[in-house]
Amino acid sequence: MVFLLDCLTTSALLFMVTSGLMMIFGVMRIINFAHGAILGIGGYAAYVATARGFGPGYGWALALLAGLAAGAVVERLVVRPLYKRPLDAILATWGLGIVIIQIIVMGFGRGVQFIDAPIHGSTIVLGVSYSAYRLFMLPVAAGTSALLFLLLNKTRFGTKTRAVIMNEELAASLGINSELIRFLSFCLGAVLGTLAGALISPLFSVDPYMGIAWLTSSFMLVMVSGYSFISLMLTCLVFGAAQVVISSFVNPVLGGMTIAVLAATTLRLRSKGFSRG
Repeated sequence: MVFLLDCLTTSALLFMVTSGLMMIFGVMRIINFAHGAILGIGGYAAYVATARGFGPGYGWALALLAGLAAGAVVERLVVRPLYKRPLDAILATWGLGIVIIQIIVMGFGRGVQFIDAPIHGSTIVLGVSYSAYRLFMLPVAAGTSALLFLLLNKTRFGTKTRAVIMNEELAASLGINSELIRFLSFCLGAVLGTLAGALISPLFSVDPYMGIAWLTSSFMLVMVSGYSFISLMLTCLVFGAAQVVISSFVNPVLGGMTIAVLAATTLRLRSKGFSRG
């Protein structure tokens, strides 16, 4: 039972960390290589709130605000001029990630910080004891995926976003402000990134490079999943479970390479991953 819960919670963590990157890639066809640094912003937002004696809710709220501000500034000043130059956008966001990390280092130093989990202790699940906070990540991930599904499929914003994804020129001819859709999508992706950073920080630690370890896995999962959040959920479940299996029964070091190896193999066999078309 512990093994099954490890698989589920690891998949939930991967989905939360990757969903912001997927949001930006789905609309803009741009991989935001500053995503790791954005996760770090969320982690330090949670650290700042808890270090000053505020509850975890304040840390999550601060992370959301920081993500919104960072997304708005980065999209307007860095990404918007590079929409038609995706390779340049990749290099620009990579460099931006390095800059953000160095700003964090100047403000907080290189030391590792720890944050207490808002939910302490363990919970009994079918006769076994398991971390209550890791279990908390399951409804959080499920709720996030449900909200994203409703946003993209049941709202006018979602309709316009899908139109921009399918054919931006046609969408513009129908009066859809594709520039605004891109701006809002990037901001939402950044908000999801900082929120994920705040949520995972109690399980690991907070340091300037905390998001780099997640960046490769997130990138691989997005490449395999294509543009679908449903595909992303299934990919996180399968690849996350495989990572737990390899880490538990073979070698933790090899477990850390599992997602990259599976993604490379999948893309070799199916060049478009699990995306439709």
